[in-house]
Amino acid sequence: MEDHTEHVCIICGQTKEEGITIVSQFICEDCESEMVRTDANDAKYHYFIHQMRQITMQTHV
Repeated sequence: MEDHTEHVCIICGQTKEEGITIVSQFICEDCESEMVRTDANDAKYHYFIHQMRQITMQTHV
C-alpha cells in the first residue's frame, strides 16, 4: 500500500508527496536534490541554511 500523503516543504512552500521528513519538518525531493548540488558559495546555499534552521528551532521549544 502506497502512502500518498501530501506535505508542505519548508524550503519551497509547495505541497508535495515525495521527500524526507527531518524531526517533524518536510523537505520535498526536488529541494533535497537541489540542496545537495548547491555550492556553499552560491547565494541560494544561505537561503537553504536559513530555511533548515526551522528544524532546529522547533526541537528546542
